[in-house]
Amino acid sequence: MRLIVFTDLDGTLLDHSDYSHDAAQPALDALQRHKIPLILASSKTAAEILPLHQELGLGDWPIIAENGAARIAPGAAETDRAAYARLREILCALPDDLRTPFRGFGDMSDAEVAEITGLPPAAAALARQRNFSEPGLWQGPPERLDAFLAALKAHGVTARRGGRFLTLSFGGTKAQQMAGIMADLGADTAIALGDAPNDVEMLEQADQGVIIRNDHGKGIPTLPGETAGRITRSAQSGPEGWNAAILALLDRLGMNGRAT
Repeated sequence: MRLIVFTDLDGTLLDHSDYSHDAAQPALDALQRHKIPLILASSKTAAEILPLHQELGLGDWPIIAENGAARIAPGAAETDRAAYARLREILCALPDDLRTPFRGFGDMSDAEVAEITGLPPAAAALARQRNFSEPGLWQGPPERLDAFLAALKAHGVTARRGGRFLTLSFGGTKAQQMAGIMADLGADTAIALGDAPNDVEMLEQADQGVIIRNDHGKGIPTLPGETAGRITRSAQSGPEGWNAAILALLDRLGMNGRAT
């Protein structure tokens, strides 16, 4: 068996309030002992994810960034912002009644992004270094959101709902990137963990999915995979739930924390 673990970050591996992962350290250590690849899959930018990737010692394992819009190889700097510039052009060309209610990260200062996300100002600046997608808040009437999304779709722009933000892009999902990584690494078994609607496809595609309890957002409704037993839910939220879920799955696979 060739196993890979794919994980969302905010509210899953990282604590929702302070973005720490200390509570997940026992499970992180167990994955390293067993040399199981850990693939970070997030709506965050490559600039945001790379420091955590290095801190966790994940070496050359690829990163799924910007909600699945891109797969990044560590060390390969992403400087081409052409896709993001085109996305912003389409967004800004919408009629005022559709454009004005949506405030994306590109419409905000570093300080504003820091305020709405809880990130420190330096981290908020990294969150605004986008290459492929635009997260933001829809602040208009709910009945106008469909018109906003339809106008974007006419230009090839899709929208996905995460824990707090509506993220616009030209396509690509965490599940699609997961499939590519599985093929590239010759893996046959995937574990996926997430806490928000934008994680659903990844959870459903995995051999074993874990919905991490979400006390701060919309969360995930009951999925078909739960009935089949392929998807479970954590009793605890954030990194505490992540840690318990990974250790339980490793124990089920006969990898109960001891090196093999």
